[in-house]
Amino acid sequence: MTLQTVSLNDRYDLAKRHVLLNGTQALVRLTMMQKARDTAAGLNTAGYVTGYRGSPVGAIDMQMLKAEKQLTASDIKFSPGLNEDLAATALWGSQQANLRGEGTYDGVFGFWYGKGPGVDRTGDVFRHANMAGSAENGGVLAIMGDDHTGESSTVLHQSEFAMVDALMPILSPAGVQEVLDYGILGWGLSRYSGCWVGLKCVKDTIEVTEVVDGDPHRIKIVHPTDFEMPEGGLNIKLIDDRTEQEARLHDYKRFAAEAFARANKIDKRVLGTEKAKIGIVSSGKSWLDTIHALDLLGIDAVEAEQLGITTYKIGMVWPLDMKSFREWSNNLDLIIVVEEKRKLIEVQIKEAIFDDRNGRRVVGWKKENGDVLFTVKGALNPVDVARQLGDLLAEEGVESDKLAKAKAVLDDAAKADNAEEIASREPWFCSGCPHNTSTKVPEGSRAYAGIGCHYMVQWMDRETLGFTHMGGEGANWIGESAFSTTKHVFQNIGDGTYNHSGIQAIRAAIAAGDVNITYKVLYNDAVAMTGGQQNEGDLSAEQIAHELVAMRVKELVVVYDEKEDVDFAAMPKCIEVVERKNLMDVQNRIREIEGVTAIVYIQTCAAEKRRRRKRGLFPDPDKRIFINPDVCEGCGDCGVQSNCVSILPLETELGRKREIDQFSCNKDFSCVNGFCPSFVTLEGAQIKKSEKAELALPMLPEPTLPTINGTHNIVITGVGGTGVVTVGALLGMAAHLEGKGVGMMEMAGLAQKGGAVHIHCRIANSPEDISAIRVAVGEADAIIGGDLVTTSGATTLGLMTRGRSRAVCNSHQIMTGEFTMNTEFTLPVDRMNIALRARIGEDALSMLDATKLAEKFLGDAIYSNVLMLGAAWQSGLIPLSLSALERAIELNGAGVEGNQLAIKFGRWAIAFPDDATSALEGKAQSAKSVDGVEYRATHLRKYQNNRLAKKYIKRVNAAKSIDVEFGEALSKGYHKLLSYKDEYEVARLHRETLEKAVAEQFTDVRAIRFHLAPPMFAKKDKQGRPVKSEFGPWMMKVFGVLAALKPIRGTPLDIFGYSAERKMERALIGEYQKTMDEISGSISSNNRDLAIALAALPLDIRGFGHVKAKNAETAAKKREELLAAFRTGGDTQVQAAQ
Repeated sequence: MTLQTVSLNDRYDLAKRHVLLNGTQALVRLTMMQKARDTAAGLNTAGYVTGYRGSPVGAIDMQMLKAEKQLTASDIKFSPGLNEDLAATALWGSQQANLRGEGTYDGVFGFWYGKGPGVDRTGDVFRHANMAGSAENGGVLAIMGDDHTGESSTVLHQSEFAMVDALMPILSPAGVQEVLDYGILGWGLSRYSGCWVGLKCVKDTIEVTEVVDGDPHRIKIVHPTDFEMPEGGLNIKLIDDRTEQEARLHDYKRFAAEAFARANKIDKRVLGTEKAKIGIVSSGKSWLDTIHALDLLGIDAVEAEQLGITTYKIGMVWPLDMKSFREWSNNLDLIIVVEEKRKLIEVQIKEAIFDDRNGRRVVGWKKENGDVLFTVKGALNPVDVARQLGDLLAEEGVESDKLAKAKAVLDDAAKADNAEEIASREPWFCSGCPHNTSTKVPEGSRAYAGIGCHYMVQWMDRETLGFTHMGGEGANWIGESAFSTTKHVFQNIGDGTYNHSGIQAIRAAIAAGDVNITYKVLYNDAVAMTGGQQNEGDLSAEQIAHELVAMRVKELVVVYDEKEDVDFAAMPKCIEVVERKNLMDVQNRIREIEGVTAIVYIQTCAAEKRRRRKRGLFPDPDKRIFINPDVCEGCGDCGVQSNCVSILPLETELGRKREIDQFSCNKDFSCVNGFCPSFVTLEGAQIKKSEKAELALPMLPEPTLPTINGTHNIVITGVGGTGVVTVGALLGMAAHLEGKGVGMMEMAGLAQKGGAVHIHCRIANSPEDISAIRVAVGEADAIIGGDLVTTSGATTLGLMTRGRSRAVCNSHQIMTGEFTMNTEFTLPVDRMNIALRARIGEDALSMLDATKLAEKFLGDAIYSNVLMLGAAWQSGLIPLSLSALERAIELNGAGVEGNQLAIKFGRWAIAFPDDATSALEGKAQSAKSVDGVEYRATHLRKYQNNRLAKKYIKRVNAAKSIDVEFGEALSKGYHKLLSYKDEYEVARLHRETLEKAVAEQFTDVRAIRFHLAPPMFAKKDKQGRPVKSEFGPWMMKVFGVLAALKPIRGTPLDIFGYSAERKMERALIGEYQKTMDEISGSISSNNRDLAIALAALPLDIRGFGHVKAKNAETAAKKREELLAAFRTGGDTQVQAAQ
């Protein structure tokens, strides 16, 4: 197949007509298109873009900055705002540039952008500026980003009514093409009417990628001939009284907007004729849902005319073009308004026909009997819309065999959309995220969350609940504190929020005079939630510190990560500056100070660190942390201390241990704070190179590619932040290269932070065949599952249909954030597998461990998602050529060689699944057949001597003779107690196993350093607990000496044996033996489960020092409960004790 000649530069090359753009990129191109149109019209204009980022318009600033060269060439200035209302005020200023004869251009067109809450805070500016008006050769668009479902917001919202309140016309595009078209029309409307014009953007219309017609002159603007302009026009004036502005707005501007919409046919009939009796009205995203719903019902142009149905697409949702609407609806009996959220169009329609009802009925939010039809809550979806429309048509007597069959299919799909949520993947802080440490609070204190990443702390068990709008952080405590028994709280706030408006909240708390609050200002040098943008004005931690001192906070302490490059000389001289290891001490002290206090916590955003390190812009510590699995107890304290998702479970014969995912680790190193001697620092360590050169792939067979029937619908799932979005981008570009139509939408939002990500992709033979991009219930033809948890989730399963849907899925167990809090958490893999197979059938599903394949053969798990793309192609799930996919990878430009190899390995894993499985398993097969008792006996011989091993075997055999399962439990529990890890054992294990374990994963290790808290020598913290210190490579020699002294373990010569921990461990052995002796002779069917639970109980006593002591205390309570139940005959359920 001959591929089109395509470049990534096409998106901003106005000479290229058909281009692949997402909605945000369309806004960038839009400004250049307007400049080209003005130039062609003989105008020398400039453009001005400003606003404040926020989902779903969170990437506008990044795209603008990337296109700086092209924008500058088109005289377009991008100036990101400090916050939304000040940005809008600056844009208002651009419309005043020519009022005094000082303008350097004929006019300045521009747009403001902000998400819904930003629209709210900008209301005052909108009201003033819209009354004042736009420039004759300027014009203003207000890009309002609405999050109807709260995917990435603290509140579900829509913004139309805020703009209606300011009497601003509102355009609602239905896709990327209309972002361009309505943008051009919007500036024309703004110039003509003198109004600022809102442009409604939601995920389905702005965070989508489509092939569009980018011809700047595609839209021909027509000026009305039926509207009489007042003397002096409607545009902004230098001398203009507010009373006259109001009169002009009400008497002329809104009607000028209606006239403009009418002249340019912004609202129009799409299906049906004037003979129809039932009319369906919609706009924007709801229009996409509506045409999708009609398609699901089988209602095309021919069917609509036969059934007496007509549709009306409204582009300007306020003010409604009343005249055009009346003309369309004149002969109708029933008008159905399909509208998401609070109803704006419906009420205008009722106003339009109020004086001339002529028997016409209007339904939308509710039916005529009061039943809800299209809810104002959440969002609409095409299947629900289709079912409601089908029922309404039936009630009106509009039926056909085709419609009846379609309704039956929809009802079946809806009934099948009832999958159980087996496991969930909540968004989580990234590996090494500064929030992992900064959000901790002392025992007895509580805190409030903040906006952005801070919001996620609320589900991380950190005594942090509650939040405010952006910039109000802590101001709620001003009112609450006067009526609360709590005397002090902590308030989290990020540097981006502080810069935006949060500084005012701090000033308000100080001004209140009687508020006890500590602001924890995190300086992570990035606006992390929206993509890692820099703070406006190059805000620095030192500047924040000086501002807080100037505000006269009662106490300010700067806490910093020791790996950060802090300019101590630039800090205020009067403040304390400490390392982050002292954060808890600082918080304990500062919470006792009355008044407003502050902590500035300095640590760069982990995701941004990773990006900068790849570009050589941030220091990369030449060391890695490694956990010696033989020393690790699996207690999970490292996860408690670090909250880090790079700490993973490692299943071994001796139970669950911990390991560090070196590919995702961002080198925060706070996991070392876990009270455990298994952590070592490897200086100079490099992850072992991949084995990709060691495997020669065979000739791979060509699959049969699917035929496109209308649209081919692909759903891609994965974990946010792992590169899953790349798969969607590659599919989109590959389809474009083949000249096909494509629509792709990223369902990420907050999920980009380690949560469940869905990408919906529709591929068609031509762009015109695609309307709505979101894949509806039961519509998925192919599923590329990058994550088992997400793929088997209820949302994804609902998109699948047996007989239609086929899937490839990564079988690798990618742990969720819950593992950081629950050491025993396991993924219900079997249930997830069953759910998938039950939904689509055994033959329709292929499973492969893409993560392990990528790690082993490509050297990095990051390639796993593209590997899954190769697997999907080989499985015949993708209607695109291999050459198109490979060319798309080349155009993407990132990791080209690795990604192309990933495609091949994915194909190989499907074509030769047994070979792929064998290549991964290797030595792992033999490990499964280990004799657990002999394995542990051998370990005890090394631990102490043969006599201890014989003692162990004797008791195990006796237990097995009574009950095999009881004996198995005892073999594990007894071994755990007998082999307690004292100083001799830790020394022996490090001495004998560490270097080999390190060599298996790393090369170029210069030195190994240890993190230990040796008894008698360790420093103590304020709670009296020993604190770990770092020791050099010379410790290996010390370990050799200590390991040789193991024969004195437990004897009077054992100096370590006199510690409370060692006494406890020996006492536990005696207690356990006594308990087993007691219960062994009286095990019955009634108490057998209790006996097994008692035998296995020592497995819960894990860790070192205070961690182990706490676990032992918990186990002791459980032991008493189990033993009491056993002694009463076992009537009490085991679960009650557990």
